[in-house]
Amino acid sequence: MSAPARVPPGGFKELGPINWAIAKIGARGIRRPRFSLMNVLGQHRLLLPVWLPLSAYLLYAGKLSRRDAETVILRVGHLRECEYELQQHRRLARSRGLTADLQAKIFEGPDAEGLTDRERVLITATDEFVVTRGVSPQTWQALAGFYTKPQLIEFCLLAAQYDGLAATISTLGVPLDFPD
Repeated sequence: MSAPARVPPGGFKELGPINWAIAKIGARGIRRPRFSLMNVLGQHRLLLPVWLPLSAYLLYAGKLSRRDAETVILRVGHLRECEYELQQHRRLARSRGLTADLQAKIFEGPDAEGLTDRERVLITATDEFVVTRGVSPQTWQALAGFYTKPQLIEFCLLAAQYDGLAATISTLGVPLDFPD
Protein backbone atom coordinates (compact mmCIF):
# COMPACT_ATOMS: atom_id res chain seq x y z
CA MET A 1 0.00 0.00 0.00
CA SER A 2 1.37 3.41 -0.93
CA ALA A 3 1.45 6.48 1.27
CA PRO A 4 -1.31 9.05 0.81
CA ALA A 5 -0.70 11.75 -1.77
CA ARG A 6 0.81 14.90 -0.29
CA VAL A 7 -0.36 16.79 -3.35
CA PRO A 8 -3.41 14.99 -4.71
CA PRO A 9 -3.94 15.07 -8.49
CA GLY A 10 -5.84 18.18 -9.45
CA GLY A 11 -8.57 18.87 -11.97
CA PHE A 12 -9.35 21.81 -14.22
CA LYS A 13 -9.58 24.31 -11.35
CA GLU A 14 -6.17 23.39 -9.89
CA LEU A 15 -4.36 22.99 -13.22
CA GLY A 16 -5.83 25.77 -15.29
CA PRO A 17 -6.76 25.30 -18.95
CA ILE A 18 -3.27 24.77 -20.40
CA ASN A 19 -2.01 22.24 -17.86
CA TRP A 20 -5.41 20.54 -17.78
CA ALA A 21 -5.16 20.06 -21.57
CA ILE A 22 -1.58 18.76 -21.22
CA ALA A 23 -2.73 16.29 -18.56
CA LYS A 24 -5.66 15.11 -20.72
CA ILE A 25 -3.41 14.57 -23.76
CA GLY A 26 -0.94 12.70 -21.55
CA ALA A 27 -3.74 10.53 -20.13
CA ARG A 28 -4.83 9.63 -23.63
CA GLY A 29 -1.21 8.71 -24.43
CA ILE A 30 -1.04 6.25 -21.54
CA ARG A 31 -4.62 5.09 -22.16
CA ARG A 32 -5.85 6.05 -18.70
CA PRO A 33 -8.56 8.45 -17.54
CA ARG A 34 -5.94 10.45 -15.62
CA PHE A 35 -2.15 10.90 -15.82
CA SER A 36 -1.45 11.44 -12.13
CA LEU A 37 2.05 12.86 -12.61
CA MET A 38 0.76 15.61 -14.90
CA ASN A 39 -2.26 16.22 -12.65
CA VAL A 40 0.11 16.78 -9.72
CA LEU A 41 2.97 18.68 -11.38
CA GLY A 42 0.49 20.73 -13.40
CA GLN A 43 -0.63 22.46 -10.21
CA HIS A 44 2.53 24.54 -10.58
CA ARG A 45 1.11 26.31 -13.58
CA LEU A 46 4.35 27.74 -14.93
CA LEU A 47 6.72 24.90 -14.12
CA LEU A 48 4.97 22.08 -16.00
CA PRO A 49 5.07 23.74 -19.44
CA VAL A 50 8.73 24.69 -18.90
CA TRP A 51 9.81 21.25 -17.65
CA LEU A 52 7.84 19.18 -20.15
CA PRO A 53 9.82 19.94 -23.35
CA LEU A 54 13.12 18.74 -21.84
CA SER A 55 11.44 15.68 -20.41
CA ALA A 56 9.76 14.88 -23.73
CA TYR A 57 12.99 15.40 -25.66
CA LEU A 58 14.92 13.01 -23.42
CA LEU A 59 12.15 10.42 -23.61
CA TYR A 60 11.18 10.59 -27.28
CA ALA A 61 13.79 12.37 -29.38
CA GLY A 62 17.18 12.30 -27.66
CA LYS A 63 20.48 11.16 -29.10
CA LEU A 64 20.52 7.99 -27.03
CA SER A 65 18.55 5.15 -28.56
CA ARG A 66 15.08 4.75 -27.06
CA ARG A 67 16.18 1.31 -25.87
CA ASP A 68 19.21 2.73 -24.04
CA ALA A 69 17.16 5.58 -22.58
CA GLU A 70 14.64 3.08 -21.19
CA THR A 71 17.47 0.99 -19.76
CA VAL A 72 18.68 4.03 -17.81
CA ILE A 73 15.17 5.01 -16.71
CA LEU A 74 14.29 1.50 -15.54
CA ARG A 75 17.54 1.21 -13.61
CA VAL A 76 17.02 4.60 -11.93
CA GLY A 77 13.44 3.66 -11.02
CA HIS A 78 14.68 0.38 -9.58
CA LEU A 79 17.49 1.99 -7.57
CA ARG A 80 15.13 4.65 -6.21
CA GLU A 81 12.35 2.10 -5.58
CA CYS A 82 9.94 4.37 -7.44
CA GLU A 83 6.99 2.16 -8.37
CA TYR A 84 5.31 4.97 -10.31
CA GLU A 85 8.33 5.38 -12.59
CA LEU A 86 8.71 1.62 -12.96
CA GLN A 87 5.04 1.11 -13.71
CA GLN A 88 5.06 3.69 -16.48
CA HIS A 89 8.37 2.65 -18.00
CA ARG A 90 8.06 -1.15 -17.86
CA ARG A 91 5.21 -0.70 -20.35
CA LEU A 92 7.03 1.81 -22.52
CA ALA A 93 10.22 -0.26 -22.46
CA ARG A 94 8.37 -3.31 -23.81
CA SER A 95 7.26 -1.23 -26.78
CA ARG A 96 10.91 -0.31 -27.33
CA GLY A 97 12.17 -3.88 -27.43
CA LEU A 98 13.07 -4.47 -23.78
CA THR A 99 11.42 -7.80 -23.03
CA ALA A 100 10.35 -8.82 -19.54
CA ASP A 101 13.46 -11.03 -19.40
CA LEU A 102 15.78 -8.15 -20.30
CA GLN A 103 14.04 -5.87 -17.81
CA ALA A 104 14.61 -8.47 -15.08
CA LYS A 105 18.32 -8.44 -15.99
CA ILE A 106 18.40 -4.64 -15.79
CA PHE A 107 16.88 -4.85 -12.30
CA GLU A 108 19.36 -7.58 -11.33
CA GLY A 109 22.29 -5.34 -12.24
CA PRO A 110 25.37 -5.20 -14.42
CA ASP A 111 26.52 -8.72 -13.49
CA ALA A 112 23.31 -10.35 -14.75
CA GLU A 113 23.82 -13.21 -17.20
CA GLY A 114 23.08 -12.44 -20.83
CA LEU A 115 23.66 -8.68 -20.92
CA THR A 116 25.77 -7.20 -23.71
CA ASP A 117 28.94 -5.28 -22.85
CA ARG A 118 27.15 -2.06 -23.78
CA GLU A 119 24.22 -2.85 -21.44
CA ARG A 120 26.62 -3.73 -18.60
CA VAL A 121 28.48 -0.45 -18.95
CA LEU A 122 25.27 1.57 -19.21
CA ILE A 123 23.82 -0.06 -16.08
CA THR A 124 27.11 0.35 -14.20
CA ALA A 125 27.31 4.03 -15.17
CA THR A 126 23.69 4.55 -14.09
CA ASP A 127 24.36 2.87 -10.75
CA GLU A 128 27.40 5.05 -10.13
CA PHE A 129 25.63 8.23 -11.21
CA VAL A 130 22.63 7.63 -8.95
CA VAL A 131 24.46 6.23 -5.94
CA THR A 132 27.68 8.30 -5.92
CA ARG A 133 26.43 11.33 -7.91
CA GLY A 134 29.18 10.78 -10.48
CA VAL A 135 30.82 8.23 -12.77
CA SER A 136 34.27 6.77 -12.10
CA PRO A 137 37.05 7.37 -14.65
CA GLN A 138 37.11 3.66 -15.54
CA THR A 139 33.37 3.48 -16.15
CA TRP A 140 33.40 6.79 -18.05
CA GLN A 141 36.13 5.49 -20.35
CA ALA A 142 34.11 2.33 -21.02
CA LEU A 143 30.94 4.38 -21.61
CA ALA A 144 32.82 6.65 -24.00
CA GLY A 145 33.72 3.56 -26.05
CA PHE A 146 30.04 3.15 -26.90
CA TYR A 147 28.71 6.72 -27.00
CA THR A 148 29.49 10.05 -28.64
CA LYS A 149 30.17 13.20 -26.65
CA PRO A 150 26.58 14.48 -27.09
CA GLN A 151 25.24 11.07 -26.01
CA LEU A 152 27.45 11.11 -22.90
CA ILE A 153 26.12 14.53 -21.97
CA GLU A 154 22.58 13.31 -22.56
CA PHE A 155 23.20 10.22 -20.43
CA CYS A 156 24.05 12.48 -17.48
CA LEU A 157 20.98 14.67 -17.96
CA LEU A 158 18.70 11.64 -18.47
CA ALA A 159 19.93 9.90 -15.32
CA ALA A 160 19.68 13.15 -13.34
CA GLN A 161 16.21 13.91 -14.73
CA TYR A 162 14.78 10.53 -13.75
CA ASP A 163 16.58 10.43 -10.41
CA GLY A 164 15.09 13.82 -9.54
CA LEU A 165 11.72 12.81 -10.91
CA ALA A 166 11.72 9.63 -8.80
CA ALA A 167 12.49 11.70 -5.71
CA THR A 168 9.74 14.17 -6.59
CA ILE A 169 7.18 11.42 -7.24
CA SER A 170 8.02 9.67 -3.98
CA THR A 171 8.06 12.87 -1.92
CA LEU A 172 4.76 14.16 -3.31
CA GLY A 173 3.15 10.71 -3.10
CA VAL A 174 1.94 10.69 -6.72
CA PRO A 175 -0.68 7.91 -6.96
CA LEU A 176 -0.21 5.09 -9.46
CA ASP A 177 -2.06 5.28 -12.77
CA PHE A 178 -2.48 1.54 -13.25
CA PRO A 179 -4.03 -0.95 -10.82
CA ASP A 180 -1.13 -3.41 -11.21
